[in-house]
Amino acid sequence: MCQLECFSGEWVLRVLHKFCLAFQAPIKATCEDMSCKTGFPEDVHSAVVSRSIHGGQPLLNVRFRSCDGNKKIHFGSSEPEDFRVGEDGVVYAERSFQLSAEPTEFVVSAQDKETQEEWQMKVKLTPEPAFAGNSEKKIEDIVFPWQQYKHSSPLKRQKRDWVIPPINLPENSRGPFPQELVRIRSDRDKSLSLRYSVTGPGADQPPTGIFIINPISGQLSVTKPLDREQIASFHLRAHAVDVNGNQVENPIDIVINVIDMNDNRPEFLHQVWNGTVPEGSKPGTYVMTVTAIDADDPNAQNGMLRYRILSQAPSSPSPNMFTINNETGDIITVAAGLDREKVQQYTLIIQATDMEGNPTYGLSNTATAVITVTDVNDNPPEFTAMTFYGEVPENRVDVIVANLTVTDKDQPHTPAWNAMYRMTGGDPTGRFTILTDPNSNDGLVTVVKPIDFETNRMFVLTVAAENQVPLAKGIQHPPQSTATVSITVIDVNESPYFVPNPKLVRQEEGLLAGSVLTTFTAQDPDRYMQQTSLRYSKLSDPANWLKIDPINGQVTTTAVLDRESIYVQNNMYNATFLASDNGIPPMSGTGTLQIYLLDINDNAPQVNPKEATTCETLQPNAINITAVDPDIDPNAGPFAFELPDTPASIKRNWTIVRISGDHAQLSLRIRFLEAGIYDVPIVITDSGNPHASSTSVLKVKVCQCDINGDCTDVDRIVGAGLGTGAIIAILLCIIILLILVLMFVVWMKRRDKERQAKQLLIDPEDDVRDNILKYDEEGGGEEDQDYDLSQLQQPDTVEPDAIKPVGIRRLDERPIHAEPQYPVRSAAPHPGDIGDFINEGLKAADNDPTAPPYDSLLVFDYEGSGSTAGSLSSLNSSSSGGEQDYDYLNDWGPRFKKLADMYGGGDD
Repeated sequence: MCQLECFSGEWVLRVLHKFCLAFQAPIKATCEDMSCKTGFPEDVHSAVVSRSIHGGQPLLNVRFRSCDGNKKIHFGSSEPEDFRVGEDGVVYAERSFQLSAEPTEFVVSAQDKETQEEWQMKVKLTPEPAFAGNSEKKIEDIVFPWQQYKHSSPLKRQKRDWVIPPINLPENSRGPFPQELVRIRSDRDKSLSLRYSVTGPGADQPPTGIFIINPISGQLSVTKPLDREQIASFHLRAHAVDVNGNQVENPIDIVINVIDMNDNRPEFLHQVWNGTVPEGSKPGTYVMTVTAIDADDPNAQNGMLRYRILSQAPSSPSPNMFTINNETGDIITVAAGLDREKVQQYTLIIQATDMEGNPTYGLSNTATAVITVTDVNDNPPEFTAMTFYGEVPENRVDVIVANLTVTDKDQPHTPAWNAMYRMTGGDPTGRFTILTDPNSNDGLVTVVKPIDFETNRMFVLTVAAENQVPLAKGIQHPPQSTATVSITVIDVNESPYFVPNPKLVRQEEGLLAGSVLTTFTAQDPDRYMQQTSLRYSKLSDPANWLKIDPINGQVTTTAVLDRESIYVQNNMYNATFLASDNGIPPMSGTGTLQIYLLDINDNAPQVNPKEATTCETLQPNAINITAVDPDIDPNAGPFAFELPDTPASIKRNWTIVRISGDHAQLSLRIRFLEAGIYDVPIVITDSGNPHASSTSVLKVKVCQCDINGDCTDVDRIVGAGLGTGAIIAILLCIIILLILVLMFVVWMKRRDKERQAKQLLIDPEDDVRDNILKYDEEGGGEEDQDYDLSQLQQPDTVEPDAIKPVGIRRLDERPIHAEPQYPVRSAAPHPGDIGDFINEGLKAADNDPTAPPYDSLLVFDYEGSGSTAGSLSSLNSSSSGGEQDYDYLNDWGPRFKKLADMYGGGDD
């Protein structure tokens, strides 16, 4: 096809026209009148689109002709919130909406960015007829010639080296294989012997072996069925070489397109689709969109899907409550009557069929669409009764007096079901409130302010019930949404109350006992109960100054009222009284009587401090004193200070000067006063009417002072006496010291006892009994030890109990059992006594059940080691002591001197 476009000269167009006629090619002219005009080709452009528009959906292409390819055009829309025009001229939807039955019109504008020149065209969108079956949706393509074609060189016919027929191969071919496709040859095969080959994916690259070529004839064949869904096209390159392998032609590309066959069913993206629609929705309301895909070519009928609804369950109130756009899969409502209270959910079986929905040739698949009808507030709450009743005792709060029950057909526990209660009348003082039970949705009428039976015996409330969200449009509240609540107040015995409470009484202090102070009475609020008069009693009287008459409530004094008492705070004394009735149950109330005590001048001032210290010379010797008066103004300061006339030594030695209303200064009048303790009487008079005065004694300690005014005459001060605190501190120190001495003495005695008890266990070297040698141990001596061997001759003379306290035993000591009758050695020294004694002891030990076994190591005691003396095993004992010579014992050293004296000393 020859495409003729507008050029600057007509001769070029004529040449192209003749050229096309010479090649017998069809001619397509893009210029209507052989002259180029920039702008839209038409003033009004009409298009048919689907009724349901989705955001981002392309709708149509607008044609715009630009004779100058360098122009930069910007497109715009008069309805930018609904439509947008891309730079390529495609009109898109900005949002999702439904087209009305009438055509939708808007203006598309094109503006040159450089010259600001603008062109406009009106676009009219007409919705396609609903459910048009297999009507095809057409979007016209408008080609924009953005660039003029300029041919500056004469046309040439390019030389063809290869003759390649087009190759289109259907998928899933049944063969036989290999199946010949096309023959490839070169113009030079007549003069040369050529060899042909193909390369590329499908030939010598994976997947290999699908296409083969006869190297002699150039016949290209396929070896097995193809699958377009796996590979839609193959790009091969053919080569021609001579017998020597030299390239005789340039390689040429071969494109083999796999023709699609309808071998795939549509597949839904989800097997179950979930959507919602509000109840009461009007016909045409968008619900949801289902989508299926087909692996076949989407540009061919094999991949063009159509949707339809096979079934709807349940079928009430109409079997066709919904419809689906057969091309887009949009599900919308087509009938009114959606009511959640009747049908809460619909189940649709959706079928998708390819071949544009052809039931004969198309393949189908199904999915399930579950549409839930959502609740709207189309059912107002209604009371189950027109009047509710309740009762409440008076003076009770936070008490539920009535339960208001309502019914609501909307979905429970949603804002359209949750009830709110509002009182419209009957409670002007706000004594009630109505709370909502979140579980049962009942209204709980609750008392929030105390109610007095004597004032209101009954309340009649008007209550309205509403939901948390307003009712749907067009629905009004019925009369059943309003009810009345009748509440009866129950009379109960109330506590009496004093009037006023507290009661303030102003009274001068000093009121004598038995005086009538005031009358403090209470009132009983129960006017409709038959009760006797109230009884009064005293509940709190810290100073026990008052009493009250139990009948008439007259308060009298039982003691003198004193403002300076510790029970009076800020001139106020508080007493509490009790008023009781005889109701069922008996009730009582308390009242506080506050007595404000007025001050009288009943206390004389006193000096403070009571003791002072000064120097025995004039300088420095001033003492500052203060007057203290329990009374208050005007019965207190300013005070007058003076010294008495008697004794005469007071005024002779001392002088006093007032420095302020409450303070004065006492100082020596004479140059020197001997150190000591002096009692100085001072007369202090207050400003009351009449005046009150007293003579206070100030104990002054006179001492020698240094230049700083500090006392240095310690001996005199001590001799003069010590204060009570100092004496107590000294006594405590003495007691603590005595206790410490006593504890030290006890500790020392206990330590001596423990040392005596552990004497044999602490140091084995000092224990005589621990120095007995083992008889079965050879070697060893006692050169470095000084032992008393007389213990070996007379072991029975040692009293173990005398030297060992009870409870202390050695580790190798025998257990305590009945002692066997061991032989007692005679005290008379004889050479044969030791051997006989050992033999007899051995026999006794063999017959002793408490003795260790005969083959055990018997340790009599340990005498130490390191002796240089020889072994005693060389000594031989004989039956006759007179035949043995013991003189050699004298040669063994001082250790054996005692033994030598016993046996080698002669007859004596």
